[in-house]
Amino acid sequence: MKLRTIFTAFVITASLTSSFAYAETTPADAPATETIATLTKENQELQEKLKVLQQCSITSSALAVKTCARLKEIAADVRQQRQGMADFEGYVKWMSNNIAGYNKYLAAGSAAAGFAKVLPIPYAGQASGFAKFVSNAAISLSNASVSINNYLGTSQRFISGVDALDPAKGVSPAKVSELVRLADGELLKSMLEVQQRLAATSELSSSSLAFLESINHYIGSTDEYWAKTKSLVKSGETDKKEKGFLADSITALRNRAQGFNGRFKVFADTVQKDTPLVKSLMAYEELMRDLEPKVAKAK
Repeated sequence: MKLRTIFTAFVITASLTSSFAYAETTPADAPATETIATLTKENQELQEKLKVLQQCSITSSALAVKTCARLKEIAADVRQQRQGMADFEGYVKWMSNNIAGYNKYLAAGSAAAGFAKVLPIPYAGQASGFAKFVSNAAISLSNASVSINNYLGTSQRFISGVDALDPAKGVSPAKVSELVRLADGELLKSMLEVQQRLAATSELSSSSLAFLESINHYIGSTDEYWAKTKSLVKSGETDKKEKGFLADSITALRNRAQGFNGRFKVFADTVQKDTPLVKSLMAYEELMRDLEPKVAKAK
């Protein structure tokens, strides 16, 4: 900051020198008293500006404390997000196990010509491609599981680092800068990836539920489905038991999907809140690098 003050003083001196030089080149007929008054006023204004600059000065340590407060606010949201990860992981595993069970209904639906006409979007036109749908669903759920685990690891590193900061004992600008870069880099990336994967899981749940409900409605109005697909869905059980299993599957999926979507909305809201907050921290980090040589070197 001393360098900046010296630089500002240099600018002021240069400005005054320029003004006096201007006075020397002023035509002789210009009143000398008017020129002096103008220069005096300019000098007073420059002195006031210098005082303002000196009052607004901030050290890297003070800036680190302010940034630390923001980091702790973000860490509180991240801790809340982590509490829901176990539920998300449980739902993803449950869907992974059940999507294979839904496969026989998906395959059976492709064998019923009449049923293809009442398929909900995006199933319309895909009556012969349900195996691919199930395969893609399995991949999507697997990706969601991987993203959740990655986020848990990255978020734990971030929380541990932030918890170690104690403003009462002094905050290291270099350590704060490191955590800001972690938040803006790995943490935010993994957070947004989890949001994307969970959104895909939510869409998959909605699509599966819509399909199963369409089957349930269709088989209640015609025997075509069971007549043409008995070899696929009966598996030694009575049609009544199979219909009961389908109804139970629909109820279970609907209830669990509602719970999942409610928790996902809370997660998405915190992501929306924290994304601009994390981005704003980079401005603080850049200022710390300007004020603290050690921070700039760590960068």
